[in-house]
Amino acid sequence: MLEPAYQADVVIVGAGVAGLSAAHRLTSAGVTTAVLEAAPYAGGRMSTEKIDGFRLDRIGQLLSTAYPELRLTPGLDALPLLPFTPGVLLHSDGRRHRAGVLTGPPGARRARGALHAVRALASAPRSASPRGVPSQTSLPRVRASAPLGTAVDQARLGAALARLASAPVERLLARPELPAAQALAERGIPTRTIDGFLRPLLAMLLCDPELTTSSRCADLALRAFAGGRLCVPEGGAEALPELLARALPPGTVHTGVRVTSISTTSVTTAEHGEIRCRAVLLATDARTAAELLPGLRVPDFHPVTVVHHTADEPPTTGASLLLDADRGGPVAHTTVISQVDPSRAPAGRPLISSTVLGTPPPDIDTAVRMHLSRLYGTSTTRWETLAVHHTPEAVPTMRPPHDLRRPVRLLAGLYVCGDHRDTSTLQGALHSAHRAASAILTDLGAAGSLHRAEPLRAAA
Repeated sequence: MLEPAYQADVVIVGAGVAGLSAAHRLTSAGVTTAVLEAAPYAGGRMSTEKIDGFRLDRIGQLLSTAYPELRLTPGLDALPLLPFTPGVLLHSDGRRHRAGVLTGPPGARRARGALHAVRALASAPRSASPRGVPSQTSLPRVRASAPLGTAVDQARLGAALARLASAPVERLLARPELPAAQALAERGIPTRTIDGFLRPLLAMLLCDPELTTSSRCADLALRAFAGGRLCVPEGGAEALPELLARALPPGTVHTGVRVTSISTTSVTTAEHGEIRCRAVLLATDARTAAELLPGLRVPDFHPVTVVHHTADEPPTTGASLLLDADRGGPVAHTTVISQVDPSRAPAGRPLISSTVLGTPPPDIDTAVRMHLSRLYGTSTTRWETLAVHHTPEAVPTMRPPHDLRRPVRLLAGLYVCGDHRDTSTLQGALHSAHRAASAILTDLGAAGSLHRAEPLRAAA
């Protein structure tokens, strides 16, 4: 028999969430796809380390129930998302303040309903907790006033968040683009409100404490915060790519395969030689993509360090995100993640996950422990450090001018996707994959696959 002209319709380089979600759309359309990943596992930066029964995320990326692509991406309909308590806790001047729960339309009913649900969980036995959501013995005691400013300032902020929750995306993208800090100031928002609430909130959402991010991207992040619930996937960040990978046809994903060069009709690998195809989709991080395709822009990055601790008793903050409004130490935000997702820790052992943004201090564990002691109001001397995960190129920066829809079609037969082509969020990664898959299907036509995918062979 004649050897087939190509071994797969599309070869996807990179098995992160962008590559896997693109593979779903292509295979669902009848296009045979091979996903090649250099690492020994799929998932990219959304990986989870297992240590002594703990499940420790390397970056600790937060999701939002308002991300449209979580609903639109094939294969993610079964993803269990566990929500934090509505709003956030702000630590300022030695006190904690609840903030970010909408009190006016259209968010009032959602916020009140979520708060009632959390209060119901507080009085329910653990066995009655649905879908792995932990019961809580008590809600954290917080003050509802400063650092948000005066009552008038708080009312204006609540109204602004409510408007963002229902604003069309096109309207936000049509606003003048400035660095987020400058845009917030020019909108007349009091400095106290910016520094006391919006800066720590956006630092958590964008990994950018200096607010150099494009104001359009910041508006989109605030819109998702105001219109949904911050959450994490049950079982750790890796649950999302694992779910996508399991739902693909057997033999689609190949790990431990290093791609050395690409063209519009083939990729060359160190392990299997040349693999012929009709199109190639680069779904790697920005730096790897530029190494395979010189000329692609490599953005700057926000470094992220996640420090995981366990203790004898959990701090009394419940399933809340705790942010430092004073910026009095290296920790930008922290949470008792086992109160949100009990599957991440052995029974009776709390898991406290804390995020440091930017360059970490030399003795990071000591500095983080001292800061956490002030934030949680308890001694951390006996806390056990489980892991310190530092990722220098965790999140691509989005300084203005930032193109939220960078082209995914470079040439006929050559495409690229990832969070560096959209917004630097999970939503951006999934949306860029959606755009890339649509472009590939348009270019290949509606005929679908012409043959069965061939298995990879060893290089001669």
